[in-house]
This record gives sequence, C-alpha cells and structure tokens, in this order.
Amino acid sequence: MPLIDSTITQLILWAVLGYLMGSIPFGMIIAKVMGLGNLRQIGSGNIGATNVLRTGNKAAAALTLLFDAGKGMAAVLLARTFAGDDAAQIAALMAFLGHCFPVWLGFKGGKGVATFLGIWLALDWRVGIACCLTWLVAAGFWRISSVGALGAAALSTTWVVLLTDGSAFFLGIILTILVYWRHNSNVARIKAGTEPKIGKS
Repeated sequence: MPLIDSTITQLILWAVLGYLMGSIPFGMIIAKVMGLGNLRQIGSGNIGATNVLRTGNKAAAALTLLFDAGKGMAAVLLARTFAGDDAAQIAALMAFLGHCFPVWLGFKGGKGVATFLGIWLALDWRVGIACCLTWLVAAGFWRISSVGALGAAALSTTWVVLLTDGSAFFLGIILTILVYWRHNSNVARIKAGTEPKIGKS
C-alpha cells in the first residue's frame, strides 16, 4: 500500500526523480571503470549494453544490462511505494526518457531497451517476463538485438491486455512508440539487410 496518496506535486516530484534515475549513464560509467574506452567512439556510439558488448567484454555488457534495467525498476518501485500506481507510471515514462535523453550527456542517450524491460518487470512481473521472453525469442532467432527490442515493444501492450487489468495500456502504447522512434535507424538497416548481428560490429 502507498504511504501517501498521489497529488500533482508528488507526481511532478516522481517525474523528476524518475528522469534523474533513468538518466544515469551506466554503460558509460561501467566502460570507463573497466578501462574499455569511450563508448561514443566504439561501434554505434550508443551507451547501452549492445554497444558495450562490442568492446568484447561480456561482463561489462551484462552489468550494463542489469543496471539499466535496474534503474527503471527502482524508479517504478519507489514511486509506487511512496505515492501509488499513478506515480509509478509517471516515473516509468520519465525513467525511460531519462535514459534516452540524459541531461548529463547533452540529451544524447541510449535506446532504452533494458530500461523498458526493467520498467515492465516492476510494473507487472508477468508483462515483464513476457516481454523478456519475446526479446529472447526474436533476438535469438534473427540474431539481431534490435529485432528483439522491436518485437518486445510491439507485443508489450498485447501482454498488458492479456495478463493485467489494462491500467497501464496507454503507458504501453507510449513506450512502444518511443522504442520504435528510437530504433528508426535500426528499422531502416533491417529493411536494407545491413543491421549488425549480435556480437558483431
């Protein structure tokens, strides 16, 4: 049960906190700490786990995945605990936007897939697990990370309808649109047959 009812002020507070939590660039931090260089100068220049994997360090990529998912989960769980489900949804959206447009990096961040999955795991574990499995099946079959991301995003609202009361349906629509928008260049490369395979530059 939430400790307090959500008010406009509290929603704004959790929007800001969600954004700040989401904007922590764990990929950049982990790469620097582990001596892997500047991610902006590696592969796609992205700050997410897929690009960290291009350094050849699987442990660093796994840590980036976990921390990027974890910050989305933390934002949702904290907001829900202290302000309720509406605040949790606001924090979820803002954590995703924070990852994609972090203030610390001139608003040039990642594509938000790990954070997207973490958000759903926290909002409803059933939807989260379904999205993770969707990613695994699609990415595993095509050996393309972005195909997994696009598949998970495309089916996320279906899982919301089938597995929950549907209260997060509109959030799901917004997140799906954002994921596809952030992957517009990937979609173009997939159509052209030039999208890199997992583990390759």
